[in-house]
Amino acid sequence: MDMSEVKKVGMHGLRGKLRLNEPMARHTSWRAGGCADRAYVPADLDDLRAFLVTVPQHEPVWLIGLGSNLLVRDGGLRGTVILTHGVLKQIRFEGNAVYAEAGVPSPKVARFAAMHKLAGAEFMAGVPGTVGGALAMNAGCYGGETWNIVESVTTLDRAGQLRQRTPANYDIGYRTVVLKAGNAGSEAGSEAAAAPPASRLPLHEEWFVAARFKLPRGEAAKSREIIKQLLERRIETQPLNQPNAGSVFRNPQGDYAARLIEACGLKGHALGGAMISGKHANFIVNTGNARAADIEALIETAHAAVKQKFGIDLEREVRIIGEPA
Repeated sequence: MDMSEVKKVGMHGLRGKLRLNEPMARHTSWRAGGCADRAYVPADLDDLRAFLVTVPQHEPVWLIGLGSNLLVRDGGLRGTVILTHGVLKQIRFEGNAVYAEAGVPSPKVARFAAMHKLAGAEFMAGVPGTVGGALAMNAGCYGGETWNIVESVTTLDRAGQLRQRTPANYDIGYRTVVLKAGNAGSEAGSEAAAAPPASRLPLHEEWFVAARFKLPRGEAAKSREIIKQLLERRIETQPLNQPNAGSVFRNPQGDYAARLIEACGLKGHALGGAMISGKHANFIVNTGNARAADIEALIETAHAAVKQKFGIDLEREVRIIGEPA
C-alpha cells in the first residue's frame, strides 16, 4: 500500500497509528510469521469505529489481541490488522458484574474480579489471551469456560455499528461460538433501526469488543489462593519459558490430545526452529528461529500421526491465517 493511502486515512480525523508492512511476529505469541499489509492501532473504541468505516469493503480486516492462539503464515496477511491489546483496555466494576473491553488480558479479569470479592472468574488466570479472543473461541481451562460467566457482549461490525448481544444469540460449545442465523440483535445508541439482520452479516465481519461477566459474591482471599494454585499448575505443566500458542488441538471427547500425540512418540520432535514440547505434547514451541511453515508442518505431522494410529481426527484449536511464503 503506498503512502498516499496512509495520508488519505489521516484525513478522517482518526487518532490512531497506521503502520505499513507490520511484522506479525511482534504480535503473535509464537513470535513467527510474515508481515501484514497494514496495521492500525486505534486510540480507543470510538476511534476504531471511525477507522472501520474507512476500510474498503473488499479488504480483509483482522482483529488481533495478544495473538496467543494464532499462526500467521510466512507470506503475511493481505488487508488490515487492527491491534487491540493495550488499546481496548477498559475494565471496571458494575454491580455484580465486571465490564472488560476486548484488549484486556484474560488474567487481568481474574485478578480484578478477585479484588472486588467476586468468584467464578479465577480460571481466566490460566487463559493466555485477551477477552476478545476468549469470547471468540469460548476459551477455558481447569474446568472453566468463558461463556459460562458471560452476561452480555458488545460487538462491532464494519459499518462501525455497535450491538448488545446475550449468550442466547449464539450457539456455544467447546471452543466454538457461532452467531445464530436470524438474530437481528439490538443496536447500541440511536442507530438501532439501521442495524442489518445478523443473518446477513458474515460472522467474521462482526467482532467482540467488550463483555459483561456476571459473577457471584465470593471471598477475595479464597479467589487469590485459587488463582495462585492455577498458575503454579500452569507453570509446572506447560512450557511457558518458550514462545508457544497454548494448546494446538482441541481435546477429543473422553480423551486428551496431548496423550494421543505423546503416544505417537512425538514429544520433542523438531522441525527447523519448531518443536513439539517435551513438557506438554499438545504445545509446539519456537526454539528460537522457527518459521511459521515449520510450526504448521509440525501441526500436520501430529494430526496425521494421531489419525493413523488411533483413527481420531484431531481438530485444531489454533487459527492459521495468511499466505504461504
